[in-house]
Amino acid sequence: MGEALMPEAVASGRFIEALSPSVRQAAAIARALEGQVANEPKTGEPSAVKAALTIADTAVQEALLVTLLQTFPNVVLSAEEETPSVDLFEGNGPGRVVIDPIDGTLHSFLEGRGPYATIIGLADDRGYQASIVALPREGIFFDATRGGGVFRARARAQRKQWTAERNGARVLVHHEMPDIVTNALREKGYEVVYGCGGAVSIAPMMNGFCGGLRIAPETISIRGRVGLLIAREGGAVVTTETGAPFPLGLDEPARGLVLAVGDEDHRALREAVQLAF
Repeated sequence: MGEALMPEAVASGRFIEALSPSVRQAAAIARALEGQVANEPKTGEPSAVKAALTIADTAVQEALLVTLLQTFPNVVLSAEEETPSVDLFEGNGPGRVVIDPIDGTLHSFLEGRGPYATIIGLADDRGYQASIVALPREGIFFDATRGGGVFRARARAQRKQWTAERNGARVLVHHEMPDIVTNALREKGYEVVYGCGGAVSIAPMMNGFCGGLRIAPETISIRGRVGLLIAREGGAVVTTETGAPFPLGLDEPARGLVLAVGDEDHRALREAVQLAF
């Protein structure tokens, strides 16, 4: 019998405790299927990136939903894929769970260009209260609760508290970042690395990276915002392209995302990304 999910600190901690093992299992499934599955694009999507779908996406999502359904069956579910367990959720509770089983299916997972991510977050009307982001290829897992800090783990290691530290000059950008921005970053002495949006959202927490940049056609999606709780709780600067704090609400519009370990890098990254606006 599942428990009611209340968007409070206790529920956030319970969410992390219950879903972390499933995220590790899901990440292992994704990693095992790399190079073994084909793209079977969804119809009706506006781009090849949005349409990309593999059996790995659906298998990973179901691995997460099995645990979520057992523990929090009444959540409002926002899942990326239409898999069998989606319709089993009651959707009458106060919490909202957002899932992207493999963020970056086309470029990062299938083409192997930069990190892809497995993403799950718990939100209420104040924004995300708990987030887990896994980088399956790198074997790294981050989780955070609002006000509770960030924890990082590797596949065969225990979680430990983690903060953003500058130990490299790499900047993670989304695959569609305009050349005018990436060229400006290189001129400033940064090394540009491409990856999925979920990885960009936690870039300052990754070894060797000092920041991340993303521009969306309309607004950063709710899935692309899951990791921002991790970045904020880890002490990173998280803003829009204008330098305003990135909105906490899931539905508040924001096209640009700038993340950095500190103010100096943030200023340089924001100057570069503004060239695209």
